Amino acid sequence: MKSIVILISGRGSNMQAILEADLPIRVSAVVSNNPDAPGLDIARRHGVPVEVVNHRDHDSRDAFDAQLAAGIDRHSPDLVVLAGFMRILTPGFVTHYAGRLINVHPSLLPAFTGLNTHARALAEGVKIHGCTAHFVTPHLDKGPIIAQAAVPVLAGDTEQSLAARVLAQEHVIYPQAIRWFAEGRLRITPDGNVILKNQPPMETALISPQEPQ
Repeated sequence: MKSIVILISGRGSNMQAILEADLPIRVSAVVSNNPDAPGLDIARRHGVPVEVVNHRDHDSRDAFDAQLAAGIDRHSPDLVVLAGFMRILTPGFVTHYAGRLINVHPSLLPAFTGLNTHARALAEGVKIHGCTAHFVTPHLDKGPIIAQAAVPVLAGDTEQSLAARVLAQEHVIYPQAIRWFAEGRLRITPDGNVILKNQPPMETALISPQEPQ
């Protein structure tokens, strides 16, 4: 059984979705850069060991990442999962975990990299928004895409209502991406795309706005 370490900074909703998804994995630890992260209590209630590596205790990003990596490596995980981990990681850290570091981002990458994705989607007037599970590379939000989920942008949506709809889909695709990794079904091609082995054909489409039936 493959093991994972989950990194969080806040409430840990994606972490909770992973812990409750009955995946064929062992969660070796949950690590946070924030000692007050509410997600730490959720992990404890699930019986998962928790650790804190406070970024405020370090003089540089390199020093923080070095201690963070040392803590992760004590668990020898097969996969490191960023679940609302609000730190930009150094290239050295990312390279150390190449091919076994994943993230979920609240947009349909490559659109809306970075922060404030929902507000930007509304400002641009897009009709479909969503989320992306992807491998992490040194280039922010540019790693190979594992899975995406799309949601319609509805008339009258606010940043908060759109964010809630997207978050619900993050809770679906992120555990699924981890399951595929654990099952050995993901392969990164030389040109940086992800192939899912034994993927059934799909012919459905999401159209937004949708004409009433």
